[in-house]
Amino acid sequence: MERIQELARKKGYRIGALTLGESIELAQELNLKVSDVVIFEAQMRDGLTVQEVLERVANAFNHNLKALEVGLNSGESFLFGRSAHELAENNFAKKLIDDDFVNRAVVYTLAAQIGNHSVGLEPCAGTGDSCPYTGLFRAMLEMAERDQVLRATAVLLKVGTIFRAGKTGTGCNMEGFGAGSAASTAALVELRGGTPEDMARGVVLAISPTIAVPCTPRVMVPGLCATHIGGAILNASYTANLVINTNIPVNVPVDVMIALAKAVHPVSAKYVVPLVIKYLQPFFKTNQEVEQYINDQVKDSEKTAMHESMALALKEARELSEKANPIVKPFGEAVVGGSSQAVGSPTNAARIAHELARGEIKKVKIELYPELFVRRGINVPGILMGAVYGAHTADGEMYHEVMGKVLAQEIEVESVQVDEPQVQRITVYGSEGEAAVDALNRGGGRLVIRDATPSKEEAIAAAEKLGIVVVD
Repeated sequence: MERIQELARKKGYRIGALTLGESIELAQELNLKVSDVVIFEAQMRDGLTVQEVLERVANAFNHNLKALEVGLNSGESFLFGRSAHELAENNFAKKLIDDDFVNRAVVYTLAAQIGNHSVGLEPCAGTGDSCPYTGLFRAMLEMAERDQVLRATAVLLKVGTIFRAGKTGTGCNMEGFGAGSAASTAALVELRGGTPEDMARGVVLAISPTIAVPCTPRVMVPGLCATHIGGAILNASYTANLVINTNIPVNVPVDVMIALAKAVHPVSAKYVVPLVIKYLQPFFKTNQEVEQYINDQVKDSEKTAMHESMALALKEARELSEKANPIVKPFGEAVVGGSSQAVGSPTNAARIAHELARGEIKKVKIELYPELFVRRGINVPGILMGAVYGAHTADGEMYHEVMGKVLAQEIEVESVQVDEPQVQRITVYGSEGEAAVDALNRGGGRLVIRDATPSKEEAIAAAEKLGIVVVD
């Protein structure tokens, strides 16, 4: 394995502090498994043989496997009850999923959390990700050859320890769901014979739906954490199979995705977690022996806030139901380009501007807020086909031809970023005057019309004529 050390030296990578991306790159270039690189790094870091590394990987789970066993049998959780025991009875007669391996991994993951509430787990990024790690490890031991399992687990722990280093506060994106998804995906790609490149793609895909997901307030509410930790296993199994069995394109480097998860983590803790507490605190499990030490004014204040949040939630739910489409006409107009929000809504603003324009179109000015501006590769073609030709959002042929047509007609296009959130402002300059629509972006191809030229009233009338949904 001197080849690993030599290549790492040439690239300026430090054995003992390799990123996941660097580990994958070394394995890819040397035609090795990622586990080979991960194990070699552990050998160099701690002065061990391969077998000693693998045995220490196995021994790392000793306590957590005992906790899992408690959760599977005698343990009971204030959040999960005895659900793992119920699922494991009669040789897993009650199935969560037909795949026996995945079913066992999920049940064991739930058992690990119940054991955590009974005797405690040894944490990695937190005890949340220790649950899927332990559940997956137990299931792999039962269903695969031990040496393969330990190699896959070495990769799992490589990813898990990176997330541990990145976790600074509350947030399931760096713990049960996020770290659990990423690490379990890496392990399953290794176990199922995927390539290093498969692993890189898989971890990126697995992380994506976990970005900004909070957890700590939710784990005071019965049941909710089960879909976080169990979802990590399901996400990982699906993702590992997806990248192994298809060439689905993924162009984000795995280290960038991990860095993004870390960067979003404290932002979620600061802004998302307080909202979760606001809505879910009425459902927190409380300990009355603790509550006796809390000042009555504090408890009264909390009760008032909880009643207010419940009333607000009910009011908001009723408003949503009143605005909801009938189930016999649930969908909006089709949108080519991949996103009804990033493409459909600004294209519809442009269609309205086209309807208001007069004369031959000479120029289109596109002003988009940052989230839309960075997605200009998919929305500018839609905007131009709407602004110049009045094309419908479902016109796939025009969407793919419009850039060439606009260029051939020598129509000037100006595209700029504006800082105001949700803004999409489309101005069409015609030979007989200009038309503009100042709108806010909404999903499903919808928009809010704030102002327009010649007038807001004419813009609303044009939207109605075109069948475009305008909301408040």
